[in-house]
Amino acid sequence: MSEKQIKPVLTGSAETMLQSFYARAKYSRKKNCRFYDAKAVELVEKIDYDFSKAEKDSTMSGGVIARTIVFDELVRDFIAKNPDCTVVNIACGLDTRFYRMDNGRITWYNIDLPETIQVRDAIYGESGRVSTIGISATDPAWAEKVTKRGKMLFIIEGLSMYLTPEENAQMLSIIRDNFDNATVLLECLAKKWVNKEHTEKSIRDTGAKFIFGADTFDDLGSAAKGFRRVKDDDIVRGMTVIMPYLKPFANLKLVHKAAQKILIFEKA
Repeated sequence: MSEKQIKPVLTGSAETMLQSFYARAKYSRKKNCRFYDAKAVELVEKIDYDFSKAEKDSTMSGGVIARTIVFDELVRDFIAKNPDCTVVNIACGLDTRFYRMDNGRITWYNIDLPETIQVRDAIYGESGRVSTIGISATDPAWAEKVTKRGKMLFIIEGLSMYLTPEENAQMLSIIRDNFDNATVLLECLAKKWVNKEHTEKSIRDTGAKFIFGADTFDDLGSAAKGFRRVKDDDIVRGMTVIMPYLKPFANLKLVHKAAQKILIFEKA
C-alpha cells in the first residue's frame, strides 16, 4: 500500500481540502453515521498525510459534514429538475459529490488550483462526463474550458472565506459574463467568524485565514451585480441531522446567525 500512496505538498487554503476530505471519511466510518461518503472511505488510505489534527478538530469536521448534507440536498434537487445539466464545482479539492449525484446524464467539471488538481488526478483519474480543470477560480480562462453548456449549476464550497472581497467579485463576474442559465450555490462564512480561524485548529495550522464573510445575498454588494437572489440558506438543518439534540434550537435566530451560509442566486 505504501508504494501506491500519494504524498500531497500543499499549504494554506489548498491544504484545507485534505481536512475536509478526512472529515467526511472519518464520519462515514461511524457506526450510526447519517451521511456516508463511500468514495472518501475508499480513497483516504491512498493519501500519505498526517491527519492527526483533523482527527481531533470536531468543530471543523462537524461543520464540513453539516454543509455537505445541505449541499447534497440542494445539488440533488437541481439535478432532479434539470437531469441533463452541467455542474461546475469550483475549488473542488477532493470533493466526491459527483459520485453521489450522478444520474448517468450530467456533465461535471471539477476546478481547482493546478497543484490541487495534480493531487486529485493522481487519486481519482477522472475523465468523460466528470473531468478536471487546473486553474485559479479568479482566472477568466477557466470559462473557455467549460465547453458543455445548457442549464448550469455552480458550486462554490469552502472557498469564499479565503478570498478577498475583490477576488470573490472577480470569480462571480466570470460566471456572470460567460454563462447563461446559471445558478450559484455559494458557501459563505458568517460574518462574525471572519478573522477567527483559530476556532478550527486544523484549519489554523495550515496557515489559511478567514478573510471574507456574508450573512445574506445583500452582503455581497456589487459582487452580486447581474444576479438575483433565490434563497439565503445555511447549514443548520445539516447540523440537526448529525446532532439531533440541536433540533429544539433549530428555529432560533441566534443559531442561524452563527451558522455557515449557503447563498443561492441566479443570473438575472
